[in-house]
Amino acid sequence: MPDATTSDTSAPRTARRHAFLGILLAFGAAACTVDVQPAETVLLDTPPVSTHAVADVQGSSVPDSDLRSDEQAVVDLFENTSPSVVYISTLTRRTDVFGRGEIVPGGSGTGFVWDEEGHIVTNYHVIEGADQARVVMFDQTGYLATWVGGSSRHDLAVLRIDAPRDTLKRVVVGDSDRLRVGQNVFAIGNPFGLSATLTTGIISALNRQIEGVTGDLIEDVIQIDAAINPGNSGGPLLDSQGRVIGVNSQILTLSGTSSGLGFAVPMNIVQRVVPQLIATGEYTPARPGITLFSSRVNRNVSRRVRVPGVLINQVTPGFGAAEAGLRGTNPRASLLGDIITTLDGEAVQNDRDYRRVLDRYQSGDDVELTVWREGELLTVVLGLR
Repeated sequence: MPDATTSDTSAPRTARRHAFLGILLAFGAAACTVDVQPAETVLLDTPPVSTHAVADVQGSSVPDSDLRSDEQAVVDLFENTSPSVVYISTLTRRTDVFGRGEIVPGGSGTGFVWDEEGHIVTNYHVIEGADQARVVMFDQTGYLATWVGGSSRHDLAVLRIDAPRDTLKRVVVGDSDRLRVGQNVFAIGNPFGLSATLTTGIISALNRQIEGVTGDLIEDVIQIDAAINPGNSGGPLLDSQGRVIGVNSQILTLSGTSSGLGFAVPMNIVQRVVPQLIATGEYTPARPGITLFSSRVNRNVSRRVRVPGVLINQVTPGFGAAEAGLRGTNPRASLLGDIITTLDGEAVQNDRDYRRVLDRYQSGDDVELTVWREGELLTVVLGLR
């Protein structure tokens, strides 16, 4: 750091130093990106968005003989996986003070190739609110993307690009249920717009919970100490075999940059959500055929009967809840419906708990509930649709 004490003879040099620092700060501000918000349709008529060049890593590798075996393994992992990782930039429309519409840069993030149909997986918050998006491949070929679908509660979204199949290298998917604290992980992304950046670390903890865009909790989140910064969102988290085990989503920081606390949505949630987004454009959780009251009503009823849980409003005929004999509320008859107290063995105290636990299941699964009815606790098993 420069000496704070200066003399008259050092003034020109100090001025030059300050000017240089000013240039660096200006560049840093230009390079910083923010993760933005998805339009229902991503338009295809915008001018190309400029991106940072990517070094030709394929031709710049150090000869194998100069690398240790562990170094060579990391180099191979990056060179095999980076062609599947993409740079995403967005544009948004805004109106100036004179009522004139204009298109301005929105933000940027990362994504990865899901299949040979051109589907790109990223975070929902990277695309949320954007009017247009552009995907730049590893070889710097750019494509305007179309919106496929998203799940804000899981912070996941899917775009699609019309690229030749032979240029689409899909990622290899891993099993996030088999992860261990302490194992090595690798993140590839575009922090601050710097494309194809590799960072390394370990899994610091498992089974964390973070809030999605809607405030719902995302379960089984992977905590890592690999550097994750703005622009990394939506990028793949890899194990030492180059398999994607999560989607980098959030950091916990006071400064806005990496502090060694990064979080990734686990791949087993991604595998449950993304196929639905591709097929239907939205994620529909498994349904027992129950509607609930608002949080305020639930709190008042729980306080009155002194039973924590969620009150069933209506039971839909033909679904598992009706077949299991669960009962809804009938205001005309002053009949209070069943109060769900546990789901899958876990206490349910509000509608968020209910959605969080139910989200683990898929259509066709059975789930066990404990309900309070007129002073008694009943346990039932019902099928989900």
